[in-house]
Amino acid sequence: MTGHPGAGAGAGRDDADRDRAGRSGRPPGPADGPTAAAATGPAVPAAPVAPAAGERRDGGEGGAGGGGGSGAFVRFPGRAHDERTAALLGVALGVGFAVCFVTGVLSHLAQHPPGWLPWPTRPAGLYRVTQGTHVVTGFGLIPLTLAKLWVAYPRFFQRPAVRSAGHAAQRAALLPLVGGALFLLVSGVLNVARWYPWSFFFPTTHYWAAWVTVGAVAVHVGTTWAVARRVLGRHRRPPALLVPDGPGAAADAGPDRPGGPVEPIAPGERRAFLAAVAGTAALVALGAAGGTVPGTSALSAFAQRRPHQGPQGVPINKTAVGAGVVEAATDAAWRLEVTGAVDRPLSLSLDDLRTMRRHEAELPITCVEGWSTSARWGGVRVADLLAAAGARPGAAVTVESLQEGGRYRASDLDAAQARDRDTLLALELNGSELHIDHGYPVRLIGPNRPGVLQTKWLARLVVR
Repeated sequence: MTGHPGAGAGAGRDDADRDRAGRSGRPPGPADGPTAAAATGPAVPAAPVAPAAGERRDGGEGGAGGGGGSGAFVRFPGRAHDERTAALLGVALGVGFAVCFVTGVLSHLAQHPPGWLPWPTRPAGLYRVTQGTHVVTGFGLIPLTLAKLWVAYPRFFQRPAVRSAGHAAQRAALLPLVGGALFLLVSGVLNVARWYPWSFFFPTTHYWAAWVTVGAVAVHVGTTWAVARRVLGRHRRPPALLVPDGPGAAADAGPDRPGGPVEPIAPGERRAFLAAVAGTAALVALGAAGGTVPGTSALSAFAQRRPHQGPQGVPINKTAVGAGVVEAATDAAWRLEVTGAVDRPLSLSLDDLRTMRRHEAELPITCVEGWSTSARWGGVRVADLLAAAGARPGAAVTVESLQEGGRYRASDLDAAQARDRDTLLALELNGSELHIDHGYPVRLIGPNRPGVLQTKWLARLVVR
């Protein structure tokens, strides 16, 4: 019997393929050939098999796990671990964190205005809007961040871990990106709850952590931009089976074995998953909005203060007892001193202030924790008091409290803030004398200022 040696080997390989297929319950494939050939002798190289429509064999940025040319592949059976779901969540997170970053920078500038950028007094409720948006958006980002991490975490186990210089930069940015985002969210929630299990100063640390995180976001966007454009540009393409690459990989594949093919999530399932995430984020945000958005107080499950709940219908953070000022604030000998760069230093009793021209203004009081409410304040304009003391036009003022310690026992008014018609030394709140927890005998209130700068229990004004 004569013939080409390869023909006999091929026949033996076909028989072995069919025999193995019968035992395993799966059709013979290209991975069966090399095993059979090794047993029967040299084989004719098989023609390459083209991947099916939509099938991926590179394992590169696939949604279910790693891969690459090495054959290393970590299987994650969740069907939502795909590029398009991750990209859509990434876009939502990018918008949300951008909103939080911009409003957070504004909050920092309001609390610590640089000399070259005076904080405006108008609109009077601007800080209320920006800080409320900051906190509500931050709460809404929590479910989005958790969903994104769940979708994308298989990427952390990709093999090889680094495939190129760009991929190395992307991987290196994950620590400040993920770590920074989680730090901002966790520390922000704890700040809203006024629980500080740390020794660092929250506003400064939170501010600089935001810059680090935004830098990591910029690196991440730069290194994944092409992938995001590709996957977001797909329209109704057939779902792909994600299979590993490398010698023998397909032979080890199976529905319950690492490296097995994973069918990506169908468009309808993806929409349902994203709708559930969006709905959860909206509910969490709504639960935090009750502290500042009118009409949502009954839904404020996560708000630490509710509008209209507190002395005289206005919330408070620090009481007179907590500040240690009760005795000094109620002392009959109390006087408000106006000193510094003035022609006529003043020492005014509470009755003296009550006899001066009175002014009223509807102004919000807004805390950095996100709660706010509007109230009717009555008292003496700071501008009128400075005029009575003979301060020069354009003078700035430092307002000091009876409170002896604390970072915010004093606050500054620049020239524009000091001469604004609604910047008051308030003696009344909502038509009645100030409650001691709101700053009796007199407090500062001004338009578009953070609550920590609306100094209570005043002792003196130092004109500069």
